[in-house]
Amino acid sequence: MGVIWEIDFYSRPLVDERQKKVWELLVCESPSTTQQSSSELFRYAQYCPSDKVNSVWLGEALQAAMLEAKQSPQRIRFFRRQMNNMITKACADIGIPSAASRRSISLRQWLDERMEQFYPSQPNYQAVNSASVQMFSDPPQPLPEALIGEKWSFVNLAASQFADMNDWKIGFGEAFPLEMVGITPEMQIPGLILYSPRSVPMAAWMSGLEIVALRYQPAPKSTLLLETGASESWILARLDGTTQQEAARFEASKQQAKGVHFIAIQANPDSEEFAGFWLLYES
Repeated sequence: MGVIWEIDFYSRPLVDERQKKVWELLVCESPSTTQQSSSELFRYAQYCPSDKVNSVWLGEALQAAMLEAKQSPQRIRFFRRQMNNMITKACADIGIPSAASRRSISLRQWLDERMEQFYPSQPNYQAVNSASVQMFSDPPQPLPEALIGEKWSFVNLAASQFADMNDWKIGFGEAFPLEMVGITPEMQIPGLILYSPRSVPMAAWMSGLEIVALRYQPAPKSTLLLETGASESWILARLDGTTQQEAARFEASKQQAKGVHFIAIQANPDSEEFAGFWLLYES
């Protein structure tokens, strides 16, 4: 998988000499493996005057970031839905695919750090009561019938086992360093494995969804949901009885693991390969 960038282009709690809001582009590389270090991930920041906020300026700034990185990303993620049109156009103009996505662990951590430490230290800082970015989920929709797993099971893996994840046979997937979100080796990471003879096409389809999280929804109907993209939600399974209890335990384990969990796809329970494996984080 090629390099993926996470970007945010928005106003900051800073003002210029005319007391106008200063905008800023933040770019950071998405982690893709458990063995990457946060310090290895590319980062780039560039301020934008308030009268230059448009797709042209953004496209030029992204190209400047590519020059500094000495490579172009395979695709770009962004989490602010209200910036969809501008970011999509800027990315299209420079030939980089883009997608609205809640899978932006590295970016959100860096932005929180700047909000708490960097911006308040600047001489042009202007404190504001800014609400946190709201992440919404659309009403869940059923998965296409051909992509529903024939069997599935909840499992737990010790966090220490993910140290060897680069050696696992995985067709499609994505991961991140567990220490990035405060996971220690002795913690248990809960997950769901889907089994299907159509495991490869299922994993290929899911790889284009920007997988964000698995979530147990106890009401109004007990359901296991797959959260993807900017706001999409898919019904993985309807639950009752024993499966409802298992899902509730999965959700409790996910909270104990600080929101870290995974979804995997295999052809059958005896397989030693994964058609797909995604390490997930629900903040």
